[in-house]
Amino acid sequence: MMPLDPLAAAMMTAEVVSNPMHEGVVLILAPPAEAGPGYVDGLYREALAGNGSLDPRLRRYPHRGVDTGGLWVWRADDAVDISRHMVRRTVSGGRDELWRLIGELDGERLDRSGPMWMSYLIDGLPGGRFAFYIKVHHTVVDGVAGFQMLAGALTADPHRRSMPHFFADRRPGSPPRPAPGLLPRVTAPIRSLAGTAASGAGLIGGVVGGELRAVFDSLVEHTTVLPLGAPYTRFNGRLGPQRAVSAANWSRDRVRAVQRAAGVSGNDVVTAMVAGAVRLWLCDRGELPGLSLVAACPITVRDHESAAADDPHGNRFGLWACPLGTDVEDPLARLALINRSMTEGKRWVARRGAAASLLTAAGSIAATVVLPLLPFTQKLRTGFNLPISHVPGPECDMYWNGAHVEEMYPVSTVFDGLALNVTTCSYAGRIGFGYAAGRDVVPDIEALIPMTERSLSELESALGVGA
Repeated sequence: MMPLDPLAAAMMTAEVVSNPMHEGVVLILAPPAEAGPGYVDGLYREALAGNGSLDPRLRRYPHRGVDTGGLWVWRADDAVDISRHMVRRTVSGGRDELWRLIGELDGERLDRSGPMWMSYLIDGLPGGRFAFYIKVHHTVVDGVAGFQMLAGALTADPHRRSMPHFFADRRPGSPPRPAPGLLPRVTAPIRSLAGTAASGAGLIGGVVGGELRAVFDSLVEHTTVLPLGAPYTRFNGRLGPQRAVSAANWSRDRVRAVQRAAGVSGNDVVTAMVAGAVRLWLCDRGELPGLSLVAACPITVRDHESAAADDPHGNRFGLWACPLGTDVEDPLARLALINRSMTEGKRWVARRGAAASLLTAAGSIAATVVLPLLPFTQKLRTGFNLPISHVPGPECDMYWNGAHVEEMYPVSTVFDGLALNVTTCSYAGRIGFGYAAGRDVVPDIEALIPMTERSLSELESALGVGA
């Protein structure tokens, strides 16, 4: 019996009382030249007929009951029925209908009684194109590990065939692991608790030091904000049952031109593009606060060893509160503020580690996701306004069984208190922006796409770089 780590257990508890906690990705593919009219049908039949072993992360699922003393633990399903996890869908209205369907599927909860992931094969797009929408619970893998899992199923060779699906176990020479004996099952929780206790002093020191540094930064250097330092917006209310998703991509060369001219990182430019788009969207509705919006920005601390497929830890990231400068009109001032904040955030998380940084941010997290659940909460301040994260994807064009992956988009978690989520993914010279939200909160989510383009154009114009 392997207990969930504290972060994963908190995610499961949050899902029980609030909203689904899965994340996803959409791939849009073009079939190979030799593909016939039944190409997608064949792909689906082959997937259902596959009898290879599954990635061990996709066999496990969280469980809590009387038998576990109320604790969340991992269980494993040794006989996963692929037909329950891979579903065929068809659209007839092109890309607009595709994103509406993705929004509907994103709003559905994953079944907690078994492995918490789903894959949808969606055809009917123009030119014979088709899409995969894959969603996995956040306790199983974080965004970086999920994209590594997906990228491992793709190839740069357009002629390669008979490739496994993303859910296959691709570890070399890895027979199924035997179930642990009685003694390891009993001692595993004890060892976990002992390890936590042994590092407790360092963790507490990191948290206390982090809180003091956060106060200093917010009051003097203005690189982060205190708990309840973000203004309340419509993004910080309760969610309805429906979701809205929209996505598009931009040339990485345009982002790099701004990056070089401003002397910042590429992720800083992308964050500034989102900040400008959200500012425009709120301005159009007369809802732009006088205070700057604040983004919850995950900062990965994953190394090569922990990124391996047999890493037992699904999530390795810290969290940083980044002011977005939405209270200033100058796009370069917003970019400079984001750069200063994220530069300090990376140093801060690297010094203290993921656990300490997450605990330091606990006050802001609680203010953001707990207060919306309470009746008669004053809508004055909150901890964060929206999450913005960046996931590195493959740098070259990728293929799956000859089908060209043309576009790749993340679809991340939204929940009460954080009803808008923006995640970007780099792929083959493009950067895909995935916007996900509660439909009641952002009913016209597709409007954020042209506003993102306008935000990038403003940065280019201010710096004198051509589109």
